[in-house]
Amino acid sequence: FTAFEYRDFRVMWAAACTSSIGTWMQKLAQSWLVLQLSGSAFMLGLDAFLGEIPIFLLALVAGVAADRFDRRRLLIYSQMLQMSCAFVLAVLFAMGVVQVWHILALSFVVGVAQAFGAPAYQSLLPSLVPREHLPNAIAMNSIQFNLARVVGPMLGGLALAKLGAAWCFGLNGLSYIAVIISLMMITTMFIPAPARESVGESMRQGLRFIGRQAGVKTLIAVSFAATSLGVSIVTFLPVFARDVYGGNEATYTLLLTVESAGAITGALLVAFRGKTDQLWRDAMISLAGLGGCMIAFALAPSMMLGLVFLFFGGLALITCFAMMSSLIQFMATDEMRGRVMSIYNIAFRGGMPIGSLITGRLVEDFAAKPVIAGEGAILVFIGLAMLVSNRRMLAE
Repeated sequence: FTAFEYRDFRVMWAAACTSSIGTWMQKLAQSWLVLQLSGSAFMLGLDAFLGEIPIFLLALVAGVAADRFDRRRLLIYSQMLQMSCAFVLAVLFAMGVVQVWHILALSFVVGVAQAFGAPAYQSLLPSLVPREHLPNAIAMNSIQFNLARVVGPMLGGLALAKLGAAWCFGLNGLSYIAVIISLMMITTMFIPAPARESVGESMRQGLRFIGRQAGVKTLIAVSFAATSLGVSIVTFLPVFARDVYGGNEATYTLLLTVESAGAITGALLVAFRGKTDQLWRDAMISLAGLGGCMIAFALAPSMMLGLVFLFFGGLALITCFAMMSSLIQFMATDEMRGRVMSIYNIAFRGGMPIGSLITGRLVEDFAAKPVIAGEGAILVFIGLAMLVSNRRMLAE
């Protein structure tokens, strides 16, 4: 817990955790209600696609913005837009007039806000702690996110069942206030200097910087594969809850909570790991482990056994992602960090909507079990192939 020695990191961590709890309350309610309103796994995948695709489309512009403007201001604007969308959705549900297209449209707007907020936040994080404590800070950040994935769904499931969907969205809207206040309280070690070149030239500088860094192309490709295939184990849990286990929103809450508990454990393991060497090797081992857990979860003969593999799947997922995030942060300089992280987000976050959309169609055509198991098998192959073939990165 070394990163907690720094006051600004503690402030941001607490605020981000509060906001993430609200976000996961909304995610639980939104995913379940999209499935209930439409009855379609494809619509569930489309909702995830629309929420993530702006990050893919706007990444380069957002990265330039993060390297040109005050990153705190960008984050404040991003939080305010997401807060407004949550309140609009709460009002629509409270009035009883919500339709699936309302949810899809607001998901896209939130995605636009996150497209600019993500590189700004990722670039701000290294300025809150010294460089040697960056892996610990990233792991601690993963812990708050996944702690929220345990608490948020539990509170969201309770609010959805007892109070209604409007409360899930309204409480999420209120949670953004914590982040806005925290951003006004902190000071950062680095503020971007005014840019002299054009936006297009700034983008080209970022691409050239990436091209000169050894191993970055491989890392970006593997990140795309990991997110496009691996996140399916979370996105399509409502389908397993309803169609595989014959349950309801309480079943979905249980599945999501167990996966999140595994993710917290994985983030703690990364934090306790301490050392910064052999990150690539351990990330690929985790990726192969994630694929194995996806296969076992999909083919488990009972829900109880499935929960065991889901826990370890969440552990492997976050372990892999946290290590890859640490690798890319080490490769970036402060002046280029926004652009580097935005390009990385094209792969890391861009894989999620594309994978969700394709997986949603495949699940409708072939059912959830064989699709998730097949995607897990691909991840096992990729992880093992990278371990065997990429000797240079294994030595880092």
